[in-house]
Amino acid sequence: MSKAKDKATVSDSKALKLNVSPGQTELKVRADAAVLPAFNAALVVDAFQRNILGDELNFMALMESLQDSTDKAKVGDLSGLEAMLICQATALQTIFTSLARRAVTQEYLKHYETYLGLALKAQAQSRATISALVDLKFPRQVAYVKQANIAHGPQQVNNGTPGELSAHAREIKTQQNELLEDQSHGSTQLDTGTTTAAKRSDPEMEAVEPVHRAKKRAR
Repeated sequence: MSKAKDKATVSDSKALKLNVSPGQTELKVRADAAVLPAFNAALVVDAFQRNILGDELNFMALMESLQDSTDKAKVGDLSGLEAMLICQATALQTIFTSLARRAVTQEYLKHYETYLGLALKAQAQSRATISALVDLKFPRQVAYVKQANIAHGPQQVNNGTPGELSAHAREIKTQQNELLEDQSHGSTQLDTGTTTAAKRSDPEMEAVEPVHRAKKRAR
């Protein structure tokens, strides 16, 4: 096979094929493809895997594979993500082991610290990946507990959701406005500081006359 034919084959495998539907323009289709998650991920994967699989990886097939993984995650099938996290954690653990072994063989302290520092970073990333896997496999349950308030004497306690508290606050404000409105129409007389003459409220209540008692005899 000639080199020109090889280049043509590689170019065809890396070509992005776009289907323009009726009513769409090529510019719009290209713009949609530019922000497509599978397209952007395929660009990164293709760029970093060339030293592994070479240039023979078909770009459109790679996009379809990424889109299949996305479709599975949408319907709740996270088996692919779980497998990816497990493999990543294992690979990071391998990197940690390799760098730690290299650190031991170093003669100079600077080189020793460099390799050991990279090894510990790989270890931390492996631990973080395992933590993400656990959270994905066993999501944490968040419990909302209403507070029980017991107190002696007058006390206002607001328990419940923000929506309930807001409705309660509006109800209190409405009652206060109604009370002020009643006072403005004269239903309630406020004390202006003037004194009024005392009136007998109960005519049956008369002043008690002094009772004359006999004086005690002197001994």
